[in-house]
Amino acid sequence: MQFDPNHLAALASVLRHGSFDAAANALHVTPSAISQRIKALEERVGTTLVNRSTPCTGTPHGLRIAKHAEDIGLLETALTRDLKLDSSDVQRHLRIAINADSLATWFVPAMARLPEMLFDLEIDDQDHSADWLKRGAVSAAITTTPSIPGCDAFPLGSLRYVATCSPEFHAQWFAKGTDPAALNAAPCLVFNAKDGLQRDWMAAQGAPRAAPPSHYLPSTQAFVDAAIAGLGWGMNPELLVWRALRRQRLVTLNETATWDVPLVWQVSRILGPALKPVTDAVIKTAKATLVQSDSPDRDPVPNR
Repeated sequence: MQFDPNHLAALASVLRHGSFDAAANALHVTPSAISQRIKALEERVGTTLVNRSTPCTGTPHGLRIAKHAEDIGLLETALTRDLKLDSSDVQRHLRIAINADSLATWFVPAMARLPEMLFDLEIDDQDHSADWLKRGAVSAAITTTPSIPGCDAFPLGSLRYVATCSPEFHAQWFAKGTDPAALNAAPCLVFNAKDGLQRDWMAAQGAPRAAPPSHYLPSTQAFVDAAIAGLGWGMNPELLVWRALRRQRLVTLNETATWDVPLVWQVSRILGPALKPVTDAVIKTAKATLVQSDSPDRDPVPNR
């Protein structure tokens, strides 16, 4: 089945901007034209592609076709670049799955290296971001998964975490150390139900069954603020809290027990050549900011 490029552009624009009117403005056509194109595409596919709500959202088929349209745009941009054609007025959208802590600490400078690219970021835990790639919802992802079928993997280094709390909280709960009894009793900060960092760190400290009372705070900055305010202790990226540690607004529960999370840049193999500038920018930024091994492997690891 062949798709009309105008129909694909209309669908992608509606789902990106959330309404037919906004899509029409972005594509410099009338809302009626957008409606007609979406209707024609739905008739051709034989199913509804857009949920007419506020904002408009995509059905599973609609999301998949819109992702296909974005992939075509990325490939066209790469071809334009390779042929050295004028691409000054072309900006393409790239959808990436990324964990919130990477976005808050090191990924934005990588984005800044790519002014010609428009980013659409899907936030998920680093242990689950690979699922977005597996179901074809994104073109690339920051993951902890070493290999995904159909993708190339680039090890980036590790995001280092430290267990932190306020000095007052430490004096109240950990004056005698981080023994299992203290870890089981002291209130803990958790990002969301997918966040296992605190649990893994407690297990490494000899408290695998600890189940402390927990605050759920799905915000990287609020996580730091809550620790400073004395609500509980939590695992924070060292890159994010080093100033607070230096000013003693935060202290570590155990200064020798850091926790390194290895990160991997995974790219759809089909789009790999088109996304090479993105991959280069991500690797360069990661090399400058993340914890590196003695001999980091910077070659892509093909996954079968």
